[in-house]
Order: sequence, then structure tokens, then C-alpha cells
Amino acid sequence: MNASPREFDVLIVGSGLAGLSAALHLAPTHRVAVITKRGLADGSSNWAQGGIAAVLRKGDTFDSHVRDTLIAGAGLCDEAATRFVVEHAPENIAWLQQLGVNFSHEDGQLHLTREGGHSERRIVHATDATGAAVQRTLIEQVHKTPSVTLLEHHMLVDLITSSRIGEASERCVGLYALDVKTDEVITLRAPHTIIATGGAGKVYLYTTNPDTATGDGIAAAWRAGCRVGNMEFIQFHPTCLYHPHAKSFLITEAVRGEGGRLLLPKSAGGTRFMPLHDERAELAPRDVVARAIDFEMKKHGVDCVYLDISHQPLAFILEHFPNIHARCLELGIDIATQPIPVVPAAHYTCGGVVTDLSGRTDLPGLYAIGEATCTGLHGANRLASNSLVECMVFARSATDDIRRTPRPMPPELPYWDESRVTDADEAVVISHNWDELRRFMWDYVGIVRTNKRLERAAHRIALLQGEIHEFYARFHVTRDLLELRNLVQVADLIVRSAQARRESRGLHYSRDYPALLPAAYSTILQPPR
Repeated sequence: MNASPREFDVLIVGSGLAGLSAALHLAPTHRVAVITKRGLADGSSNWAQGGIAAVLRKGDTFDSHVRDTLIAGAGLCDEAATRFVVEHAPENIAWLQQLGVNFSHEDGQLHLTREGGHSERRIVHATDATGAAVQRTLIEQVHKTPSVTLLEHHMLVDLITSSRIGEASERCVGLYALDVKTDEVITLRAPHTIIATGGAGKVYLYTTNPDTATGDGIAAAWRAGCRVGNMEFIQFHPTCLYHPHAKSFLITEAVRGEGGRLLLPKSAGGTRFMPLHDERAELAPRDVVARAIDFEMKKHGVDCVYLDISHQPLAFILEHFPNIHARCLELGIDIATQPIPVVPAAHYTCGGVVTDLSGRTDLPGLYAIGEATCTGLHGANRLASNSLVECMVFARSATDDIRRTPRPMPPELPYWDESRVTDADEAVVISHNWDELRRFMWDYVGIVRTNKRLERAAHRIALLQGEIHEFYARFHVTRDLLELRNLVQVADLIVRSAQARRESRGLHYSRDYPALLPAAYSTILQPPR
């Protein structure tokens, strides 16, 4: 990799739907590098099951999709950003079809399903593996695009700002990346950088996210001087498969959209419980359903609840949920005849780096798109299947802005200091700290929060930050150390944001402040200067 070019027009960190869409939009006019810390298909986009929300059906309207999003967002969505995404969704679905994504059809038309919080059927999908189908197509396209350089197994260490090279005005001029295979930190420079690193679900013990979801872009942008917003709103997906041999396997929202019912275990009566919590029952927004499950599990002292779709014919299940059926069958669960054991799990980071409608951050030259951002679309709770369309809409708007805003190539950048030594105890300490962090975040900063729990979490985070800073400053960096550093930074942002919100709204529920304040406000954290 030493022989690879280290100068590009645009650096894109992340290889999910947002990052690869941006790369393909820029490819005709720009030299692009896609930096991804594992393989191209190892991010959250590849795991997305449900689909992409867009108004494509006669009788559905943009106003209806906007209204559903605003309701789910509990008063915190930015209406202009919401309308911007909703109105640009159909053209991005058409773009994916032009690239060759094979969405599910019925009677010659796109099959649209319905998910919780939506008043209409508007979810475009590829059976129950939409993300995988989309990613497969995008990866095929970027492999055929010579102007896109793929740097797999390269992890973002930090962004480089112009203050490092003595410029008066601060801007992003490149980044340091760890080549995991050669164990070398390389320097990449470009006038434009796009953060598309996804969320931070791995900060919690139980999550539907892949191991790559460690908040790298959010933490790096914060360290570079960007504001971060609404980090207290972590969406817990109501239905993650509960099984000792299953890790992070999501049971898509669409199962409930197609009639799946949530039941208590037989030991607790085996009855349906969602109608007791909300008139929308299983089709209530995710925060409502997750809290209801959490309440019933604690009330009855059970380890999980059950999601039952067995009243649907086997042919229907195999057509709509073939991957879920196959995976559960591997574990001895036949969803055509048995209910599925499920628990809530951390699923989506609704807050992130604050951006405008062109994906611009507070740092000139730095853009952020996808789950790493706070665009105003999701508010206090993301509406189901609005995430993938957000990736595409902002990938297009950010790349349009880059084409309109030419910048000079930065001068030569300083190389990374490789004089640091490797510490023999590093792996053990990192493993212990990683486990401790994820456990206390689950216990203290989960679905239901209290002031005391948040104070305990803040105290533990402060201790970890001191220890990690010492390792980072003195020793050779590794992927595990970098991920832990980022996770602890994101945990700090989540806790500080939660402490600043003295009400219960959307995904943030506090026993100390159960009421909803009359005036909605976003939690915007200012980085230290």
C-alpha cells in the first residue's frame, strides 16, 4: 500500500450506502478514495432488512410521509430537512433501480410493505435483505469504477486540520489512517473529506449493529471541532432475536407490519400485550414498542418476549421473510409454527455530527452523511426505513456541493509519529475496558434512565478516558485501541446529552423527568476550543 496514491480530490470514510453512493456520484469528475476499516460489505447498511421509505403509491403523498416522520420524531424533527429527504426519496429509488438493484415486485409493480409509524404502505424492499441487495449492487459498481480507489482494512485515526500546517483559517485537509494489515499509519490529503462511518451501537452490550459500529466518524469530527447534536436519542430496536447462539440478529419491523403479534412467554400468560400500551399496538413507533417490551419483561421477570407470525401461511413467510425463516430454522425455531423469542437492542444513533442540507459540518472541507449525522430528519426517534433514504439523499446533496465548491489541494501534510512503542499489556487492558464500557452503558444509559444512573456512567467514563488517553499518547495505535477511544468519546457525548435533557421525549425516557416539556429543543454540544 506504500505505492498507492496518497492524494485525492475527495476522501470518503465508510463504505455503506452513504459512502458508496457518494463515491459513485463523484466518480465521473473526481479522484475518490473510500477508506473502510474492514471489508466493503461489513457495515450496518449490509445488515438492513426492512427497506427504504419513499412515496411511490397512488394515494400516498409527501405530506403524509412528512407528517408520519414528524409524529415519530416527537416534536424535534426539522420540517425543512424532513421535507427535503421525503421529496428526494423517489428519485433515489429510481437511481438504485437503474444501477440494477432487484427490489421485490408483485403483479408487475414494486411491492410496498408497511412498518410501524407509517400510515401507508411505502417501504420498498428486497424480500427481508434489502441492505444486502443494495450493497451488493453498489460494490459491483465501485469495483468497475477506475476513479475510485478502495482502501479496505484501513481505519480512520484522526482528521487533519489546517492548524497542523500553520494555516490561520481552520479547515479539513486530510486524515491519518491505520493500515491494519501492514500496521502502518498513512497520511492521506484532499480538499474534501466525507464522514460516512455510521453509528455507535457497539457502545451497548446488546445491539443489532455489526462490530464496525463504533462511532469513529462522530468522535473524530468532535475532536476536530464540530458540534454534535441529540446524542441522547439512541433507538433500541424492539425485536432482536434472543438466542445464545445468535449475535445481533435483527427481526425486521416488517414482521409486525405484516401482522406479527407480540406475546408474553407462556410462563407469564402467553397473552398479547401491545394494545394495553398503545392504540397502534404492534405498529406503534419503535420507542413505544421497545419501552413496552422492557416494561413487560421487568414486570414479569422474564428474559424475553415472543413475536408470532405463525398465523400467516408458510408460502407468505418464505416469500417475505426467507432469510429470517432460514436463520431461525438453523437455531431450531420454525417461525411458521413457533413464535420468535425477541428482546430490545441498541439499533440506531439518531444524533450525530450537526450538518446542513448539503452535508456540511462546522469544519470547512468536512462533510458528514448517513447515520453519523444529526440532519434534523429523525428528531427524537427515527421513523422506520427513513435511514437508508437519508443516506442516499444526503450523499447526492453533499457531492453536488463538492462539485460546486472547488478547493485547492492542501500542501504537504506531516507524517504520523511512528516512534511509539507497543505495550504488551495493551490487548488485555483494552478488552477489559471495552467490556466494562458496554455493560455499564447498557445498565445505566439504556431504555429507561435516571439521574443517578447517568452520574455513575459519567464517573466511569471519566476514569476510562484518562486511561485511554495515556495509552493513545504513549503507545503504538491498534484498531482495538482506536475503536475503544472512539466508543468512550461517544459514550461521553451520549451521557452529557442525556443529562442536559430534563424531560422524557422520544427515545429518551427519564424516571426523574417523566413529563414532556411544552417547548421542544435539541441538545447541541459545543466541542472544546
